[in-house]
Amino acid sequence: MKSLFWRISVSFAVVLLIVGCSYVYITTSTAQRYFQETTQRLNATVADYLIKEVNPFQDGKVNEDALGMIMHSMMAVNPGIEVYLLDPDGEILSFVVLDKLVKLKRVDIGPVKEFLDSGGESFVMGDDPRNPGEKSVFSTTAVYEEGKLLGYVYIILASEKYETIASGLLGSYWMKLTFESILITLVVALLIGLVLFGLLTRHLRKIVTTVEQFKDGNLHARVPKANSESELAVLGDTFNHMADTILQNIEELKNVDSLRRELIANVSHDLRNPLAIINGYVETLQMKGDRISQEDREKYLRIIGASTDKLSQLVSDLFDLSKLESRQMTLKMERMKIQELLFDSSLKYELLAQSKEINIKTQICQNLPLVKADLYLMDRVIQNLLDNAVKYTPEKGEILIDACESNGGVSIKIRNSGPGIPQKDLSSIFDRYYMIDKERKGIEGSGLGLAIVKRILEVHGSEIEIESDSVSYTEFAFDLPADV
Repeated sequence: MKSLFWRISVSFAVVLLIVGCSYVYITTSTAQRYFQETTQRLNATVADYLIKEVNPFQDGKVNEDALGMIMHSMMAVNPGIEVYLLDPDGEILSFVVLDKLVKLKRVDIGPVKEFLDSGGESFVMGDDPRNPGEKSVFSTTAVYEEGKLLGYVYIILASEKYETIASGLLGSYWMKLTFESILITLVVALLIGLVLFGLLTRHLRKIVTTVEQFKDGNLHARVPKANSESELAVLGDTFNHMADTILQNIEELKNVDSLRRELIANVSHDLRNPLAIINGYVETLQMKGDRISQEDREKYLRIIGASTDKLSQLVSDLFDLSKLESRQMTLKMERMKIQELLFDSSLKYELLAQSKEINIKTQICQNLPLVKADLYLMDRVIQNLLDNAVKYTPEKGEILIDACESNGGVSIKIRNSGPGIPQKDLSSIFDRYYMIDKERKGIEGSGLGLAIVKRILEVHGSEIEIESDSVSYTEFAFDLPADV
C-alpha cells in the first residue's frame, strides 16, 4: 500500500511539474505577445510622422541626405528602432541601423499591406531584415508622389538591441516567476495532494489489512463499513459478502461431512437389521431343508420378501435424498392439474385406510389453476404425506385432503386426526431418520419420508409447513405457484 501511495504521489508531483512549466511557458509567451502588440499599437504612426518631416523620395529617387538626417534623428530619440525604405515590391532601397548589418535584400510585402489595410489596428508581425526567418513588430506607411506609389517606409520597432535586452529581462522574469510563485504553488499543491491521497487510500489500506488477516486464517475478519458509496466502499462490501459466502460454504461443507458421517452410521445400522433377518431365515431354510413344514417355509419366505422390500425402499430413499440434497436430481417440469394427482393418491391409500377404518375425505376446490412441477416427485410428496398420515392416524380416525387457490397458486393441506406431534419435536420432524416413536410397535419406517418431502418442495421453490396441537390433529401444508 505504501508503494501505491508513493507511486501516486510521485506521479502527481510529475504532473504538477509539467503543468507548472506549461503555465510558465504560456504565461511568458502571452506576456511577450502582449508587450509586442502594445509596442506596435503605441508606435503604429511612427512611419507617418517620418514622411511628414521629410519626403524620402525626390524626383522618384531616394533622397539619401534628407532621409539619413531624419532617420538618425529618430534613432537618436529611440535607438531600439531600425528604419528601412522599400520599393513597391518589398526590395530594400535604403536603411539606417546601428551596425549596418542587414542580411535580407527583400521584405515580404504581405504583412505590410495587411497592416496598412487595417489602419494599424491589427497585430501583424513582419520580416526582420537582420535576422532571416525571424518575425518582428513594425510600423509602416506608403509613400506616394503625384498619386504614384513610390515605396514604403518600414520601421522595425524591436531592433536586435531591443530583443537582446528583452530576452534578458524575460529570463529574469521566468526565474522570478518560477521560484517565487510557481514553485510555492507547486509545493503547496503537492502537500495538499499528499494529504488527500492519504485520506482517499485510508479505506483501501483497511481493505488490504482485512484481506491479509483473512488470508492468515481469520475467517471472521471484515472490512469496516464505510459512510460513502464510493468504489472503495463497494469493494469493501463486496469483499465482506464474499467472505460471508466462503464462511457459509465452509459451514455447509462441515454439515455435509457431518451428514456423511451420520449417513454412514445410520445406513450401517438400518441395513444391518433387515440383512440380519434375511440372512437368519435363509440359513434356517438351508440348515433344516425338508424338515421345515410348508407353512413355516412360506412364512419364512414372506419375512424374507418383506425385509428385502424394506431394504430396497431404504436404499431407494437414501439414494433419492442424497441426489436432492446435492442438487443432482434433474427435474422434468410439466403443467399439471394437481387435483387429479390428489384424487389418484387418495384412491391408492383407500384400501390401506379401510383396514384401520380410517375415513379419507377430500375437499378440493373447483377450477384450480394449473401448476408446473415434476409429476413423479410431486406424486412422491403426496404419497409420503398420506403414508405418514395413515401410519399415525388411530383406528376410526380421519384424514382430510384440502386444496384451494391461494395467493395466485394452489395451497395443499393434508390433515389427520390423532394424538398429534409434541411441540418439542416440531422443529426436528423433517430431519432425516427422525421418528417421534420409532420404537413403538406398529409404526414402521426409515425416518426419511418427511426429509424427502422437504427437499423435493425446496427444489420446486416451495416450503413445507406443519401445525399440530399435540392432542387431536396434525396438518402438513405447502403451496405451489400457478403456471401463468
